[in-house]
Amino acid sequence: MTLHIERPRTSAPPFRERRGLPAAAPIRLAHIVSVDGATAVAVMERQDAVSGEESRVQIGSLIKVITPHASVMGAVTAVSAPMPAAEGEPQPLGLIELSLSGEVATDPSTRRLAFRRGVSSVPTLGDPVLLADKHDLTRVYAPPTVSSIRIGSLFQDPSVPARLMIDDLLAKHFLVVGSTGSGKSSALTVILQRLLDDHAHAHVVIMDVHNEYSAAFGDLAESIAMDDFNLPFWMLDFAEMTAALTSRDQHSEAEVEILSDAVVHAKRRYSDSATSRAGALARRPQDGHAINIGVDTPTPFRMSDVLAYIDDQLGKLQRTQGTLPYQRLKSHIENLVSDQRYNFMFGSLSVQDTMGDVLARLFRVPSDGRPITVIDLSTVPPEILDVVVSVISRLAFDLAVWSKGGLPMLLVCEEAHRYAPADSSKFVPTRQALSRIAKEGRKYGLSLALITQRPSELDTTILSQCGTAVALRLSSERDQEVIRGGTYETMAGLIEFLPLLGDREALVLGQGVSMPMRVRFDDLARTTVPRTVHAGFSTAWKNPNMDRADLDAIVTRWRMAGRDRG
Repeated sequence: MTLHIERPRTSAPPFRERRGLPAAAPIRLAHIVSVDGATAVAVMERQDAVSGEESRVQIGSLIKVITPHASVMGAVTAVSAPMPAAEGEPQPLGLIELSLSGEVATDPSTRRLAFRRGVSSVPTLGDPVLLADKHDLTRVYAPPTVSSIRIGSLFQDPSVPARLMIDDLLAKHFLVVGSTGSGKSSALTVILQRLLDDHAHAHVVIMDVHNEYSAAFGDLAESIAMDDFNLPFWMLDFAEMTAALTSRDQHSEAEVEILSDAVVHAKRRYSDSATSRAGALARRPQDGHAINIGVDTPTPFRMSDVLAYIDDQLGKLQRTQGTLPYQRLKSHIENLVSDQRYNFMFGSLSVQDTMGDVLARLFRVPSDGRPITVIDLSTVPPEILDVVVSVISRLAFDLAVWSKGGLPMLLVCEEAHRYAPADSSKFVPTRQALSRIAKEGRKYGLSLALITQRPSELDTTILSQCGTAVALRLSSERDQEVIRGGTYETMAGLIEFLPLLGDREALVLGQGVSMPMRVRFDDLARTTVPRTVHAGFSTAWKNPNMDRADLDAIVTRWRMAGRDRG
């Protein structure tokens, strides 16, 4: 609902500019009639007396309430007319519902007006309510003393940039949500491009499940496809190894116990052979103590030694004893090792200690002008996607911990609800790894960005740790409820507006902005727009799009990627 209200005929106000027009008086909208905690209600004043674009009151508009000691800033969350008039009768005075967030007051150190969160000068009955002018918008949404990036423009005034505060955005994690086609991928690309513009030595890792971002960052990105990358199986911890190598049924416990003994045996065997080759002193830590090898020790081992251990144990068992767990475990490992889809994990002909090389490429150490890594997970088999994401997430956390925060990183999880779902029985290793980052990552300079179209299906523990939400159009009531229930200010009224947002428009709530704001993201250059799978049916169906030779080639690739049961 849009209401038109009166401009006061009082003393000369401060000058302001709006879209190149001459300076105009500040617009008095209403006066306060109710205050309840962080919310207030104001009555419109002579709304029938004024018309024009500058006097429009809209959901999300920034307003200020004049008090004796400060200008209290808030956002319009609802407008209404208590008793709508009949046709032809004058409209009654309307009501504006406000959510208060901060205030503009004189900074004692600089003697200049500045915005601060919190309200010390609480409004009371009769205080005037004014529409914020350009100076107010700039003080609130583009504070000059805070490191920030421009992502777009304010819906309320397109001449004012919309900015995110870098340190608060990253230190407290952030969430980008929106329905399919609302512009999530473009919004994320804008945010990351602006971060990289001024931070050449950043370290950003995108786990890209749809291969959308490989071309979005040009020469700034190191693109990793699983067919040209080696993530050796021995870098998995035991929980990840269990998820990858054992059955997932009621008989899995016996397999887990066997695998634990086999892995420790294989690691010790490899360590002994490495020691004999390199010399005992070369394999000992500087303090002279021998390496204590356990099931989670990140040291290489050969899968052939694991299989040999299982065969040896099978040979010692009598037929009356339980051989089934050994046979199932051996069969499952042999199938995975021979499956071409798992070459990135098992395809290396020799086992070498390449941990440093893997970490250097994944996390861009050194960055060498490519501060962002895009990992294409679109070809990773669904049954092992959980393991791969878990390994990358855990390695990022462990590296952050062991570097003592010396390598600040941002880990971006595209389609996060797929591998960190709300169902606690699924994708356990990944949920544990991401949950640890969400809870403890900020201590070590590791930030998390979750991108999803279904926040209601995302693990609630991880979701609750996101301090900033970039919410694009959301139509599902369940998904809106998740954002409404988050700790993103007292802005429940704004959440009701989410289904009406246009493409690439968003409400930004939480720690990364001074106050909740409605923005339109900047346009991207055509060469940096995230890739979509197809151009659309209306275009694709106008011309022939596949012949029999193309189909046969696809079938061949399909079969080559399938399981080789031998």
